[in-house]
Amino acid sequence: MKGIGIAMRVLHRGEEDLARQLTAVAERHRCEHEVRHVALDLAGWSRDHVRRLADAGAARGLRPDEPAGSGDGGLLATLRSKATAAVGHHPEPGLLLLRDLRELHLAAAENSLHWEMLARAAQAARERELVALVSSCHPRTLRQMRWTNTMVKNLAPHVLTSL
Repeated sequence: MKGIGIAMRVLHRGEEDLARQLTAVAERHRCEHEVRHVALDLAGWSRDHVRRLADAGAARGLRPDEPAGSGDGGLLATLRSKATAAVGHHPEPGLLLLRDLRELHLAAAENSLHWEMLARAAQAARERELVALVSSCHPRTLRQMRWTNTMVKNLAPHVLTSL
């Protein structure tokens, strides 16, 4: 059961991160209405996953929502942003959007793998409630990935050939 708790904790943090990233992308690209609205909807899905994972963990005496410790991902992103502003170089908006979509896709793909691992462990442990949770949440993570992939496919030709 300890391994399932670890998987739930990692997935909980991954879904929290994805929700945060989706919300940030929606704000950063607020003039791109499709990106803004879809990203906010997808962030809501990840927040729902976070809540459901916390509830499932609590029912098992686990705490998937325990603090992750000191991560420096936010600090590094802030430093990169400040350094770019100081130099006066601002990436093209299209390139920035492509980069953001790539990062979202990778985060969703990582969550998808964690959902798969949790599903297999839950099946092996005969944890029907966890299997049901994965069956409900994982398809939405796959849809998050499909959206980012489709957006990259549609935007990349125009953005990359117009530079």
